[in-house]
Amino acid sequence: MLFQITSLYAGLGALFMVFLSIRVIAVRRSRRIGLESGGDPELARRIRVHGNACETLPIGLIVLALVEATGGQVWLVHALGAALIVGRLAHFQGLTQSIGASLGRTLGMVLTFTVLIVGGLYLVETSALALA
Repeated sequence: MLFQITSLYAGLGALFMVFLSIRVIAVRRSRRIGLESGGDPELARRIRVHGNACETLPIGLIVLALVEATGGQVWLVHALGAALIVGRLAHFQGLTQSIGASLGRTLGMVLTFTVLIVGGLYLVETSALALA
């Protein structure tokens, strides 16, 4: 099976995205708000949490898939995948508890950026060596 490891983290990420979407839909329906946030702070926060995941999870999974496809060590692919998912969960937890700075938000972004930086550097190095 291609992308066996990435498939695990993509599946977890997909389920997480559905969960975040359902949270937005629940508030929209209960408060009868069709578009945007309607000025509702709880809905605005849920939209932002979902949006942030939409902005970071796909590129993280693309990087993860490419690290796996280019022969990245199994431990590295799992470490990056786990960090991506834990980072997104931490960010969710932090942002749902506070709109300001929080440990969860900070940890979530640090883990997510670590995945993007480490994975990105790995891909640049791997590609440069293959092209040399």
